[in-house]
Amino acid sequence: MNLDKTMRMNYLYDFYQSLLTPKQRSYMSLYYLEDYSLGEIAEEFDVSRQAVYDNIKRTETMLEQYEEKLLLLKKFQERQQLVLQLKSILDETQASDEIKQIVDTIEKLD
Repeated sequence: MNLDKTMRMNYLYDFYQSLLTPKQRSYMSLYYLEDYSLGEIAEEFDVSRQAVYDNIKRTETMLEQYEEKLLLLKKFQERQQLVLQLKSILDETQASDEIKQIVDTIEKLD
């Protein structure tokens, strides 16, 4: 499995899992977070491997559609980039501890 796709699906799952059904959450969690194979998931739920595959593919598509509309992952990544830039600037200047604490607090909000 492609590592970039796995990381993306993990992020999308984190942001949008509350919009999924319990079965979709279970399949995605086992497949992407726990690294179960399709066969292991099928055995766990007493369904066919194809049923698991189809469910995961549909759920991946749903997660991508949610992201297209809501952009939670994109905004998160942009905020992270801005925080890194701020930290870099603060390291180069003699910014106050108070400003550094504010930036740290912003970073922890995500």
